[in-house]
Amino acid sequence: MLKATGLTDADLERPLIAVVGTHTDVMPCNMHLRALAEDVKRGVRAAGGTPVEFTTIAVSDGVTMGTEGMRASLVSREVIADSMELVAFGHMVDGVVALVGCDKTLPGAAMALARLDLPGVIFYGGPIMPGRFKDHDVTVQDVFEAVGAHARGAMTDADLRTLEDHACPGAGACGGQFTANTMATALAVLGLSAIGAGEVPATAVEKAAFAAEAGAMVMQLVRGNHRAREFITPTSLTNAIATVAATAGSTNAVLHLLAIAREAEVPLVIDDFEVIAKRTPVLADLKPGGRYSANDMFKAGGVGLLLRRMFELDLIQDAPTVSGRTLRQEAELAVEAPDQDVIRAANKPLKPRGGFAILRGSLSPEGCVLKLAGHDRLSHEGPARVFDSEEAAFAGVQQGKIQPGDVVVIRNEGPRGGPGMREMLAVTGAIVGAGLSDKVALITDGRFSGATYGFMAGHICPEASEGGPIAKLRDGDPIRIDVATSSLDVLVDISDREPVIPAPKPLRGVMRKYAASVGPASHGAITSDPSAWRTK
Repeated sequence: MLKATGLTDADLERPLIAVVGTHTDVMPCNMHLRALAEDVKRGVRAAGGTPVEFTTIAVSDGVTMGTEGMRASLVSREVIADSMELVAFGHMVDGVVALVGCDKTLPGAAMALARLDLPGVIFYGGPIMPGRFKDHDVTVQDVFEAVGAHARGAMTDADLRTLEDHACPGAGACGGQFTANTMATALAVLGLSAIGAGEVPATAVEKAAFAAEAGAMVMQLVRGNHRAREFITPTSLTNAIATVAATAGSTNAVLHLLAIAREAEVPLVIDDFEVIAKRTPVLADLKPGGRYSANDMFKAGGVGLLLRRMFELDLIQDAPTVSGRTLRQEAELAVEAPDQDVIRAANKPLKPRGGFAILRGSLSPEGCVLKLAGHDRLSHEGPARVFDSEEAAFAGVQQGKIQPGDVVVIRNEGPRGGPGMREMLAVTGAIVGAGLSDKVALITDGRFSGATYGFMAGHICPEASEGGPIAKLRDGDPIRIDVATSSLDVLVDISDREPVIPAPKPLRGVMRKYAASVGPASHGAITSDPSAWRTK
């Protein structure tokens, strides 16, 4: 049967390398990966291996944002990991190169490699180039915020349409330090991707050469029997978390790194993220909270330069990578652009602590994640404005129901209760557009897009559907969020209240299976570990 595909005896005597693509025409993030797969295969063959290609799914966070379809996003991470694992296991391949783009394809590929423990390389398709609107660079983040500005009359129909037409000019993943670029940075620092390869923009001519190098790289790993779990260690996970903090990256990285650690059977708990974030300053001035795009960071000196700064501050430890060089060696190779100010000098950080915080308290006894990107606020106290879904909250913002000082509460959007733990970018973007970003806070058992910024806490555990305290909140309840004490509390006694839990949604197919098996966000919201299950 293999000979029927065109393979010869000579081909079958060589190591069999799975080239796993996530190509799709439905989003810019992954639409160029099919062509890059040919370059990877070329590199595998030149290095003495036999590539066999298969593909898996991808669901766009950006396209589905604000819709019911967004529930599929986090579910897709599990399907990606499961399908990559199944085909690589079933066909007994010797190594894997996974081509990834949109948000969930990156952690999904890493989870699959952690389960398989095969020699493997993850190759990131790279960021999109920024769009141009009124003579300045824009990203998809600007479009979501423009919806809120348009709703309050601060933007015309024509300008909104023009921005929409120009924000995303071609192939590549969203161009700030949103989830895809955050995870690409994290996976490179974990050692699973080659530093300097993923950050090359998707449409750059040199991208093909880097893809071919990934094919050659996996052959080096196969010959040396260097497997994925050799790279996913307590040290590399600590390094990866530190780089998320230093770049004020997406809070989704907390969810995904917990999941990768559990699949690799490496001890990691949500509170470890707070310890690391407290000691790690923000060194990169990147969107959504900063000024620059992923392409600007690439031109400034890239992840290698960031690592050099972090070594100077003793924030990370040396560790191996799939390139055969260590993190410190990669940092020494980085070339800093003259006069760049994207990556700050070690003694001139943007902020003294990282871009997120882990909170516990009477509203999040099992933990939650607070975004600290794009503002300097460290506390907020105000009355709850409770919404039982993302749609209800979005309507509330658009209708002017949110007042300065409020704490917007969005519940029933957790991994199990959603199901699918939707991102709240439609709501958070509308809040920014309405001019309320620095005047309100938001808490949810759902997630945030990497493009979100503001004083917002997500991943609240236990979630509402599990009877968590967030399900007992009522309009007007006073809530306090305090970074100094790492706490999220309701300031009245709600212990005797009955939780408000809507009737379960009628589910079928994959959503039914997911809701029945998914664990809590504080454990990474994975479906493959029964020890992570909760019971009411």
